[in-house]
Amino acid sequence: MRYPVEPFRIKVVEPINLPSPEERERLLVEAKYNLFKIPSEKVFIDFLTDSGTGALSHHQWAAMMEADESYAGSRSWFRLKRAIEEFSGYEDPIPVHQGRAAEKLLATIYLHEGAKVVSNTLFDTTRGNFLAVGAEIYDIPTPEALDISSDYPFKGNIDLNRLEELLKEGGVKLVVMVLTNNTGGGQPVDLDNLKEAYALTQRYGVPLIIDACRIAENAYFVKRRNPKYSGWSVKDIVLESFRYSDGAFMSGKKDGLSNMGGFLVLRDERKRMRAKELLILWEGFIHYGGLSGRDMESMAVGLKESLDERYLEHRTGQVAYLTEGIREIGWDVMWPPGGHAAYIEVSEALAHIPKEQFPAHSLVVELYRRGAIRTVEVGSLMFKDAARYEFVRFAIPRRMYSRAHLDYTLDVLRDIYASKGNLRGFRITYEPPHLRHFLAELEPIL
Repeated sequence: MRYPVEPFRIKVVEPINLPSPEERERLLVEAKYNLFKIPSEKVFIDFLTDSGTGALSHHQWAAMMEADESYAGSRSWFRLKRAIEEFSGYEDPIPVHQGRAAEKLLATIYLHEGAKVVSNTLFDTTRGNFLAVGAEIYDIPTPEALDISSDYPFKGNIDLNRLEELLKEGGVKLVVMVLTNNTGGGQPVDLDNLKEAYALTQRYGVPLIIDACRIAENAYFVKRRNPKYSGWSVKDIVLESFRYSDGAFMSGKKDGLSNMGGFLVLRDERKRMRAKELLILWEGFIHYGGLSGRDMESMAVGLKESLDERYLEHRTGQVAYLTEGIREIGWDVMWPPGGHAAYIEVSEALAHIPKEQFPAHSLVVELYRRGAIRTVEVGSLMFKDAARYEFVRFAIPRRMYSRAHLDYTLDVLRDIYASKGNLRGFRITYEPPHLRHFLAELEPIL
């Protein structure tokens, strides 16, 4: 595809370093083959995550200079409060330092041992927080998502038939719709699917909560892929999406375009008050929730900028450019291109590496070895037996990398593909009880 023209110009630059092959090999050994442990200054192109890693706009930097760091009643909080209310349509938002703080609040307020949570597919930290209180997770993505090569436009959807079956069985305490579906390949959820899911949860008296961290990107796909909404603005689709929920949580480090921040909104006043009580215990007062005034100012501006359709065209266009380039090399990808990241599915290309030897992680390591490119495995290492795919995710930081960076990545992937049969699997030598991929130590199987 034609590379999308940036709707911005570069104002500040930061040098990046390409370590020598010998240094990269040494760093892999020292990190026990876990790329979370590689110093960022030793990474040439960093696709580990799009969470809090993007570039800030000049409007954000200017707003940060006006920050009020008062503990209670700061003007920065009230600016963020207004921005969240305009963005979501919810009143009385609760600030948090990032999304997983809201996940912990939700787990404490709604869940208990044996409680069922149903989702189109939970991501890692949400899953970890819910499992930590003993909840049972049911991921039920739409059946169309199983064919990664088809053109089906909304592979992030939830399976409505299976959802109703689970609701009929009882014991479901929470339904979570993740927009976009990160674990499912960054795929969007159709607004109509969200509406139908909400109607089902209303019928059975179960709250539906939206994980809204990439809701602006999701809304852009709804506008582009569902003709019913082609004439709508992204802002109106976002607001309409929030209407079909009983609450939402958001990491402002994604579509908030900020380095830190997030929020929780709930319609249930009693649960909202309980969340505030716990917020004060764990995060800070209800006027900052663990955030500095500078963070709140940045996020207040970022929420508005995330709805800019020129920005979203470029953002999704970058992902499409990288995804199409990867597919042309011969790698299997999640198709059609989604939001925030390109996803390689390695099961066929690395079929000689058994699932229990983490084939996707093998590619992650090789990308760093060959090109100092950092990515993340979204497969058996991250999700154990719950993994449906063996993905390598290339999460593109917002407003940061150029076409040349993506072309360099494609060149490295082309070289690896030519010798992919030489890649070998890994075994775990240490893992923590929760979210093992963050701290795991591994060694290659020779």
